[in-house]
Amino acid sequence: MSSPQFKRRGRTRAVIGAAALAVAGATGIGLHYGLGANEAAAATHVVVDTSAELHEAISDAAAGDVIRVKAGTYYPSATLKSKASGTASNRITLEPYGNGAVIVDGSNLPDGNWLAAIHGSYWHVHDMTFQNSPAHGFVVTSSTGGVFDDLVTRYNGDTGFNLRGENTVNNLVEGLDSYGNYDASNNGENADGIAVKFGSGSGNVIRGARLYENADDGLDFWSFSSPVRVESNWAWGNGYNRWNDRNWQGDGNGFKLGGGGDTAAHVIVNNAAWSNAANGFTENSNPAQIQVYKNTAWKNEGSGFWFQTGHARLARNLSVDGGVADKIGSRTVSAANSWDSGVSVPSFRSTDARQAVRARDADGSLPAVNFLSTGSTAIGSTMTD
Repeated sequence: MSSPQFKRRGRTRAVIGAAALAVAGATGIGLHYGLGANEAAAATHVVVDTSAELHEAISDAAAGDVIRVKAGTYYPSATLKSKASGTASNRITLEPYGNGAVIVDGSNLPDGNWLAAIHGSYWHVHDMTFQNSPAHGFVVTSSTGGVFDDLVTRYNGDTGFNLRGENTVNNLVEGLDSYGNYDASNNGENADGIAVKFGSGSGNVIRGARLYENADDGLDFWSFSSPVRVESNWAWGNGYNRWNDRNWQGDGNGFKLGGGGDTAAHVIVNNAAWSNAANGFTENSNPAQIQVYKNTAWKNEGSGFWFQTGHARLARNLSVDGGVADKIGSRTVSAANSWDSGVSVPSFRSTDARQAVRARDADGSLPAVNFLSTGSTAIGSTMTD
């Protein structure tokens, strides 16, 4: 199954089907998106500059609509919710109008309300911030072909960004910054940077995200039964009690790759996890042949890599200064990793973690850093996307 071509601010990428994703990952082919000519020609343009107009435009959206939001901070009084779907050639687009930041703030929502909820397919949402929700920040349910890029989800009362539900297919999340999310009602047990949970569907990709200082995990794949490609993301500082919660329940894994009894052979390539309260990368009881290739873990309080019970395939990963030794089970295939016999372990060019919060490049890419980079192409993350 193929998808239309998109362009975004100079990056050349493609939203493509699951089979093509596997080929792209193996060959290094770039993936890109943006608004195609046919889509632009068919669009109905709506410009909004009040919270009421924003709510109405999203709830009344139809295939081909382009909703453009003027710079400013918006305080909706109810969840921004749509059940509408675009099509592969006629998407629904939600984007800023002109220059300046667009912030959607959930401070006026009733307790328990999500800030944004998309129950449809072929949406393109980009360059906006969703913050201060009393519950989840941004939730996408049972969506096909969604593109969500250059979003910020922060300080929400549960997970920042969510993909969930059956028939969650061929969605791309790129350039997400998700941080400071904390669920006080559950003592930090559930609020992740990004979660792909409670469903299934092929071809989903998460790339170039920074997932940090969340109450629970950076990334969480609890009870999602289909493979997800996770490429060139950073997760750090998750699971620490920054909120003085007396009954703290946050876990603190960088990348939690399973749970709930489901089996999914995720592909985990070129990511980095550091200074998390638990493990950097963990199968979390997922017994599948998860592919874990050229990732870096540094100074996590648990293991850098915890793959003790399943059938994961680990190669050319770099683990340094973990609080607990790496846990690699007898059914796990491990080759050319830093803990394997005879492997040369390169030194980091820098361990100055402050570089990770630098501004992104103009095209939305991760910032250029030498933090946790080694110059080696043989082992560990390149720390680029």
